[in-house]
Amino acid sequence: MTKFLLSVHVIAAIVAVGPVAVAGSAFPRYLRQAATDPGAITVLRALHRLCRAYSLLGIAVPVFGLATALQLGVLGDAWLITSIALTAAAAAVLAASILPAQRRALDLTADTEALTASRLPAKLGTSTGIFNLLWATVTVLMIIRPGSTTGA
Repeated sequence: MTKFLLSVHVIAAIVAVGPVAVAGSAFPRYLRQAATDPGAITVLRALHRLCRAYSLLGIAVPVFGLATALQLGVLGDAWLITSIALTAAAAAVLAASILPAQRRALDLTADTEALTASRLPAKLGTSTGIFNLLWATVTVLMIIRPGSTTGA
């Protein structure tokens, strides 16, 4: 059962978090282009839809991660608690910063002057970078598991 839960956890992380990381990272580039390229607006809409949809699928990652941790008996380990906190932080960055800023950016695409003056591309780049860094740290913690007695 543990191997099954761990497999689903890892697959969910790859399938759900990966697209959000890539689409979120591409969004600022296309946002900068949207002021001069109307085709970029279509790409922005698709990237935002992708981020929204896959963020909902991403809920499976901590669900199966917690189930795996429970099965392994590592719920109290420091590396896991840290990973849970970083996962919650990444989810907060996505829900409170990235997705709302993408929505505001899509609203701004109707006004090229406001879009050109906007700092949203930089803000989105920073937020997405933080999101990706948090997930990269969680991934490293999941692999290294400092202090773990389950073997690495």
